[in-house]
Amino acid sequence: MNKKVLLTAALVVIAAVSTLAWTLIRPDQLPLGQFSTNGRLEAEQIEVATKTAGRIAEVLVREGQLVQSGDLLARMDNQQLLARKREAEAQIAAAELAQEEAEAGVAQRQSQLKLATQELQRTQTMFDKKVAPQDKLDQAQAQYDSAAAALRLAKATARRAQASIDAANAALAELQTLLDDTNIKAPRSGRVQYVLAQPGEVLSAGGRVVTLLDISDVYMTVFLPASVAGKLTLNDEAKLILDPIPEYVVPAQVTFVATDAQFTPKSVETDEERNNLMFRVKLSIDPALLKKYEDKVKTGVRGIAYVRTGTDIPWGEALSKPLPQDAPSAAQ
Repeated sequence: MNKKVLLTAALVVIAAVSTLAWTLIRPDQLPLGQFSTNGRLEAEQIEVATKTAGRIAEVLVREGQLVQSGDLLARMDNQQLLARKREAEAQIAAAELAQEEAEAGVAQRQSQLKLATQELQRTQTMFDKKVAPQDKLDQAQAQYDSAAAALRLAKATARRAQASIDAANAALAELQTLLDDTNIKAPRSGRVQYVLAQPGEVLSAGGRVVTLLDISDVYMTVFLPASVAGKLTLNDEAKLILDPIPEYVVPAQVTFVATDAQFTPKSVETDEERNNLMFRVKLSIDPALLKKYEDKVKTGVRGIAYVRTGTDIPWGEALSKPLPQDAPSAAQ
């Protein structure tokens, strides 16, 4: 009986607070130029998916958990990629050894060419002085040509070894990218809305793993008639009163006004019919305020939004009070 009495009393108090807030700012008591409408809080959803096919090895988050941009959400099985990485590293080591051999060959051929050049010069001098015969000069020239050709071959071999190293490094970089993709990270900060995959599941490329809510961009979507929406401009001030906390007024801004009507009669010929056109309007909560209450921000919460068609129109006492510092949430 005591529990029933306490529950009844709590419900009466909540109803009284809600009735008081509604009485202060009923739609029929709004000043000229102010308008109210119903809506619910929303946030951008991010579907975090795999880039390649594979098996989920580990899921590191749970539903409702707050994560920061770059946080690790899940890991995919990467044993095959690790084996291929080790193979690529071995290929790089082999290519580097081949390059060392090729560079040693270049040095050797350069030394031989230098010697052949000196021998050719001496023989040419002796031939000019008629001391050395023609066949001696021809032999020196042939040795020089052979040494020069050998040097070109050694340099080509060195370039081929370097190309092999570059190709092996490129393959390793590709494998490292694939390995990085097996670590599924949060693309931005937010709250885990759904965990869609479990360890052991095999997903195709693009398979969804986690759904995140970007709670830095929480807004209320409302629909207003053309006569109101047409007078709103971006960054206009708005006010939100949410059903769970009717005693608080949450500040917001107009961040989007649709250019096309959402509800259009079959024919629009008169002023009255044009006023029936409804336009989608987005009212966003300040990101700094959301950051302050990020552990309590929720979506799907319903409430009432208030807008005005001119900045010179006062909000009135009920809609002008600041949000208390100890408010339970900006969007609870």
